[in-house]
Amino acid sequence: MDKTAAEKKEPTCSQELRAMRDSLDILGGKWKLRILQYLSNRQQEELHFKKIQREIEGISAKMLSKELKDLETNLLITRSIQEEPEHKVRYAITEYGKSAVPITAQLVDWGLQHRDKIKTSIKTEKNNDKSQL
Repeated sequence: MDKTAAEKKEPTCSQELRAMRDSLDILGGKWKLRILQYLSNRQQEELHFKKIQREIEGISAKMLSKELKDLETNLLITRSIQEEPEHKVRYAITEYGKSAVPITAQLVDWGLQHRDKIKTSIKTEKNNDKSQL
């Protein structure tokens, strides 16, 4: 049964903060969003552990293993084992995991804008310093 607009309650501030904390617990850290973005961008490829580790610069095998397990536990990725012709474990983003893709896209956009803003600010500062000489 659908609720009418009058019956729907806006979340309270504490509910919003709890939801944000939950989201950050699941997606936070240095690697999880990068892994999701990587898997999302390569949905047509067969992605195994070593390939992911090679292509996500700087992540250790131990950390990748931990983060993949966390993402699988939270239903954001799947892990499947292919026995033939050789034993390989493959990873893929789930439909539910794709719901986080807009978050990663927003972060990418914001990060690019932020880099440009900082570069512009540094150039402006340098130009102001030169003009004061």
